[in-house]
Amino acid sequence: MPGTDGEAQVTIGRGAIYLPAALVARYFAGIEGVILLWREERIVIMPVRHLAGGGYLLKLRNSRGDRVVQAADFFLDHGIDGETERQPAASWRTDWAGLVLDSAN
Repeated sequence: MPGTDGEAQVTIGRGAIYLPAALVARYFAGIEGVILLWREERIVIMPVRHLAGGGYLLKLRNSRGDRVVQAADFFLDHGIDGETERQPAASWRTDWAGLVLDSAN
């Protein structure tokens, strides 16, 4: 995956964002939720420490520790095709404090 360790890829499809365990361990260790932002035609996934303030759950997907963010409403609100499966380039941007998914649309 461009911009990360090359071990795993983020997948968008069926109204969700699928995050592999290696990526979760690297950038979202101990995090139970995220905020999604639409910025400069990219999806930004930012970790959230306290879900009481809002955000999306990082739901456990399988025994490997892969996670899924159910975000059909986010895709709809921003006119993003969240149904067609694809694997956008992903990289951590410190200046944006989050994981950035390129070519999200």
